[in-house]
Amino acid sequence: MKKIVVTGKTIELAVKSGLDQWQVSEDRVQIHILEQPSRGLFGFIGSRVAKVELELIPDPLEEAIAFLQDMFEAMQISITIDTHKDREGYILNMSGSELGILIGKRGQTLDALQYLVNIVGNRYANSHFRIILDAENFRDRRKKTLEELALRLANRVIKSKKEVILEPMNSQERKIIHAELQGHPVIKTYSKGEEPNRRVVIAVK
Repeated sequence: MKKIVVTGKTIELAVKSGLDQWQVSEDRVQIHILEQPSRGLFGFIGSRVAKVELELIPDPLEEAIAFLQDMFEAMQISITIDTHKDREGYILNMSGSELGILIGKRGQTLDALQYLVNIVGNRYANSHFRIILDAENFRDRRKKTLEELALRLANRVIKSKKEVILEPMNSQERKIIHAELQGHPVIKTYSKGEEPNRRVVIAVK
């Protein structure tokens, strides 16, 4: 935990001094009063200022980003992170010249990193906290690739009347295949197998 001891003529001024140093709002700290202020004899002899210890409450997003930055530093690679929020959670979009090693084959390394980042973030969250880790919009490109694959394989199934079993995918990628073919008049999809080898099956209704 990050802590700081500050002083001021009053408790309020001491707390404000600490908040200004950290550039955070009061809801981000726990306040521990170490010494109450006193006016002393005749109002000034032996007077004592207030002494307060502030303890910074960790922010889940900041901790998750710090985890990534520490990892990049250890790997000696230069990566920047752009953060924005949508209805699904916080999206951390990485950019840099060495993203290939962070994405991995079909995004498997990226998925593993996302899993770890969510563990770190949720360690400091009061409720479920979701982070989506992306790399120069790889997620969108992968989504379009899977949607095109779903339609192409659906046409093959219609012509051959034989079901097609896809390669193992994570739950998010299986969801994309199911969603793309959900309203198809001829084709149905379902999943079979156990994680991490669970697969989507495309078949005729």
